[in-house]
Amino acid sequence: MVLYFSATGNTEYIAKELAKRTNDECVNLLERIKKQDFSPIHSEKPFVICAPVYVCEIPRFMMKYLKKQPFTGCKDVYFILTSGGYCGPSGILLKKIFKAKKMICHGYTEFKMPRNYVASDDYPMLEKDQVEERIIGSYNRLEQVAEDILAGKKLKARHVFLFETLITLPFNPVWCKYKLTAKDFYAEASCIGCGKCERLCPLNNVNIVDKKPVWSNQCTHCMACIGNCPVNAIQYGNITKSKEPYNFGKYEYVVKNMGE
Repeated sequence: MVLYFSATGNTEYIAKELAKRTNDECVNLLERIKKQDFSPIHSEKPFVICAPVYVCEIPRFMMKYLKKQPFTGCKDVYFILTSGGYCGPSGILLKKIFKAKKMICHGYTEFKMPRNYVASDDYPMLEKDQVEERIIGSYNRLEQVAEDILAGKKLKARHVFLFETLITLPFNPVWCKYKLTAKDFYAEASCIGCGKCERLCPLNNVNIVDKKPVWSNQCTHCMACIGNCPVNAIQYGNITKSKEPYNFGKYEYVVKNMGE
């Protein structure tokens, strides 16, 4: 069973493609995370956990969810990470969680996908040709990864050195505490009050009030609200004014006819 969380489509695409290639079920964890639904997830096939990487780790809310979530049936588990270029110790942390569940971890691999993080100038967005190049590069790896999962092989990723882990582990919680605030989010007059941002927020941090979104004090900067707004009405201070929000759907044409 392929399980995933995806904010702007990168992880969703990889998860669905792997499920198709392994003839397996694909499940979006968003609603379970939003409702804190910890009813057991059962599969007779290996579990394939697909997660994005934020600040060198998978989202902290997803990490907390997976720690509490019971998995029954098959004891084998694989990890698939989508990142803007560096997944840090994410695979190591996932392995620790699932080993505590007495499950058999078969490694992890990383798909380098386009960045979606428009709410900071510290991480510049990619040019169109760079976005297309990353998507094609990931597409070309899908078949081999699927074959390795079907064959029960261990997935491979770049070795993460101890000094990397020692640097990134303290950095992530500090960044999340001081940088991942929602106070600068707002909707412009062009907002149509569709409620999509409310439905897609994994932390239930967005609420529609008088047909306009209002942000509370929790945020993971997943960019689901900005990246999925049908009229591009959501902004983050002045930082996003001159940026094009990222959503994989805008670039689906890159891989639409590949492999046919």
